Amino acid sequence: MSRFDLNRSLIQPSADVLRSINEYNPLFIHKKGTRTKAIFALSTVCFLWGTTWIVSKEGVRYMPGLQLAGIRQLIAGLLYVLFFMIKGVKFPRKKEWITILVLSFLNFVFSNGLSTWGVKFIPAGLASILAAIFPLWLVLISLFTSSARVPLRAIIGFLLGFTGICIIFYEHLNSFFNADFRFGILLTLVSTWTWTFAMLYTKKHAASFNPYFSLGLQMVISGTVLIGVTTASGTAISLINIPWQSWASISYLVVFGSVIAFIAYLYALQNLPTEQTALYAYVNPIVAVMLGTWILGEHLTLFITIGGAVALAGVYMINKAYRVILK
Repeated sequence: MSRFDLNRSLIQPSADVLRSINEYNPLFIHKKGTRTKAIFALSTVCFLWGTTWIVSKEGVRYMPGLQLAGIRQLIAGLLYVLFFMIKGVKFPRKKEWITILVLSFLNFVFSNGLSTWGVKFIPAGLASILAAIFPLWLVLISLFTSSARVPLRAIIGFLLGFTGICIIFYEHLNSFFNADFRFGILLTLVSTWTWTFAMLYTKKHAASFNPYFSLGLQMVISGTVLIGVTTASGTAISLINIPWQSWASISYLVVFGSVIAFIAYLYALQNLPTEQTALYAYVNPIVAVMLGTWILGEHLTLFITIGGAVALAGVYMINKAYRVILK
């Protein structure tokens, strides 16, 4: 082999490497197999749902958080409902409406609504980490309500998660003297509690009704409730007075956060193992923290980095113990 051929072989990647890289090239993803598309869909979810924290933070700078969440949910929900109506899907029966109503409040009025409101008062990266720790409450609920023995791995995971939260808040101790900061933390924690109860309720009252159509109906109901609450309380601002920054946030959250990301998530969930799909829950906070630092100028400190890693490690152990499907 000549020196030229040797240098070329060292500089140019092999055909196997090129094929491996090209496998996930988004320009050619439509030509790939189901698994490759599913991995690409999961990567999309990991990124897009991580960005929603940053976009929500920007949107609530100029309007009430509950109103923003309500408008987002109503528009996205109407899109889902319209799609399934065109498909000829039948509306739920009387008994199924009870489940839909309960989940609309737990999943969207309280969980999404309060977390959107809370990000107005605390950093988006911190909010995303707190939202990811909801499996910790599953362990607490099991300790007090379940007759079955709680797995040791779950208890260790809970202790790790709690330790991680303590590390994160160590440098925020002075911030607790700020009423707005305390309020934002409380709103975010309550949103994680309601999300946990929504998961438990879904497990006990899983209906045969189309769950995707149900999701759209839940968003329409919750969006209507949130808009009604903010209007009745006098906290809402008129639609013509909502600045373009908030409309841009709402548009992004509807199109990318509620439609594209959710469709991608469903595709990944149907074509990948559950544990692999659940990886999005660990990546979302990382995306949110990094973008919060880069775009919003939020401080990425050693305590947040270490504490977040420890907390997510605890969540991972809990999910391994219970094999919880993160949704």
